[in-house]
Amino acid sequence: MSKYSIINKLKDESKINDQLLICINNLTIEDLLAVKLELSTNLLNHRLYGLDIWNKMHSITKEAVLKFSLSVTKNKTDAARFLGITQQNFRRALKTYNIEKD
Repeated sequence: MSKYSIINKLKDESKINDQLLICINNLTIEDLLAVKLELSTNLLNHRLYGLDIWNKMHSITKEAVLKFSLSVTKNKTDAARFLGITQQNFRRALKTYNIEKD
């Protein structure tokens, strides 16, 4: 298993705990995203001023899948293979999304 884990990282930062993970596990990915968007806009009267969410979804999804690939593979080569992209494209994606595997 990978040394990198977004779950462990967030636990270390005290942002999540096991109880929250159980609750998250009971949600669909669509529900989880909808909850996050709703929470993010609560203070803004449910508006995302200046954020074109529809057109940004592609980047948001790619970043999430990139982080996931790092958490379920042993190394960057395996993560690139998992995603079906070249090592060069994988390195470019890491740089684009400012993600580095420890």
